[in-house]
Amino acid sequence: MPNRSTDALFLLIQSLESSEKRNFKLFVKRNSGSSELKIIQLFDALEKMDEYDEDLLLKKNPSIQKQQLSNLKAHLYRELLTSLRLLKQENNIDIQIHEQLDFARILYNKGLYHQSLRILEKIKELAKSNNQVTYLLQVLFLEKKIEGLHITRSMQDRADSLAAEVDDTNSRLAMIGVLSNLSLQLYSWYIKNGLARNSNDTASLDILYNNGVLEASKDCKGFYERLYRYQCKCWYAFIVQDLIMYYRYCQKWVDLFHHEPKMIDIETAHYIKGMHNLMSAHFDLGNYLKFQETICSFEKFSQTPIVQQNHNNLIQVFVYIQIAKLNQHFMEGSFTEGLKDVPLIEEKLKEYELYLDRHRILVFYYKIASLYFGSGDFDKSIDFLNKIINWKVDLRTDLQCYARLLHLIAHYELGNYEILEYLLKSVYRFMSKMENLSTVEVAVFAFIRYSFRLSPKELRPEFEKLLLQLKELEHDRFETRAFMYLDIISWLESKISATPVQTVIRKKFLEAQKKISARTAQTAE
Repeated sequence: MPNRSTDALFLLIQSLESSEKRNFKLFVKRNSGSSELKIIQLFDALEKMDEYDEDLLLKKNPSIQKQQLSNLKAHLYRELLTSLRLLKQENNIDIQIHEQLDFARILYNKGLYHQSLRILEKIKELAKSNNQVTYLLQVLFLEKKIEGLHITRSMQDRADSLAAEVDDTNSRLAMIGVLSNLSLQLYSWYIKNGLARNSNDTASLDILYNNGVLEASKDCKGFYERLYRYQCKCWYAFIVQDLIMYYRYCQKWVDLFHHEPKMIDIETAHYIKGMHNLMSAHFDLGNYLKFQETICSFEKFSQTPIVQQNHNNLIQVFVYIQIAKLNQHFMEGSFTEGLKDVPLIEEKLKEYELYLDRHRILVFYYKIASLYFGSGDFDKSIDFLNKIINWKVDLRTDLQCYARLLHLIAHYELGNYEILEYLLKSVYRFMSKMENLSTVEVAVFAFIRYSFRLSPKELRPEFEKLLLQLKELEHDRFETRAFMYLDIISWLESKISATPVQTVIRKKFLEAQKKISARTAQTAE
């Protein structure tokens, strides 16, 4: 489990780039006139620490008294944020608008109403051209204040014009608010529960989803209205496993940014998330060529300044590129080849552990465990699955369940029959408690329990029987989860043919690519 420091100042300093550290020291020295300031000493001390340790900090810096530390840390934190604000203001439209709003308020307080109104008019144009609706409302309220308290004679029918602008902006903000709320609620449902398990899950999701807002927003033209509408559609479709709908709205999400490229700079995190979902949609649908094309596009984007010069963007892009590359190995059946990436992923997980959410780490652990399982290294697979099982978290109950199921199958592969009886009961109880048992899982449990009594000769017919039973469930909407988390079909085929799992998947992949090539050649003729 990652060791997370809770000291805000330490985390901020550890996140700084070299240029930001240099800029901070210049900023402080320029404004203080002294190079021996205690906050510089404190900054240097915290920068050198691997983990925050207050006792060690005070011991190594005797000039800093314990009773001073709290105030010094607060002062250093403010100074750091101020220097970062000055350094980053040209790269952030919201910081630029905030600065201009500050100027407008200063001019108003000086009694220079006309100058203030001129700046506000410029801010309005800037906000509109960059889809910054929330800032637009702040501008309008300051304009109303000036017009309501002072006679500016700025234009005729000013009151009606401002009232109409405020009504329109409020209407847009209300729609953005309800759509973003719904998007967040759907995503939160997924983070907690994973994919829909049964008709009860679908019914509760439908109540949340069919609340009228999506119908009311279908003709909206604003950037944020469409963005959150597409996100709502994506999350719902993914949770209920409507993969065609999921792909369609992932594409709309990404296309929205491509139609307004400047919004990639403004809402980079949303663009990154959209690209991740688009890659996931191609993976889930088995669209290998489109999957490859999207990865290439995303890797090209990862080298742009907007990613390379932003710590948060850099981390998020790393996470999603690595997840996509792991998925690529699952599609290709190149599990052993994929293991070469594991040391880098582990190194980066350690480097970024202070900034990664628990959900994302769980996903990595499960995918790495699946890589080891597919390559035939069941011991290493169990090691990573234990990281999930022993990590007490209240999210992704589906991932918790399937980690236990894969853990059970890995022990079955190793022939650890002495603990399988206990594991069968334990995993069955856990999945039942989490309401995560489907027909597929029940069939797998029954087979493993029954297989204890079978000789090697008797096993193959039973594997074949189970394979036929599960193939009938492959397209059942409430059974697809099991096949997404665990390629149980390929595992059974590997047992029947006595070949490694990755060989079975690789063969399927190559055959599928041959068919696509043949169809492409026919179309060309």
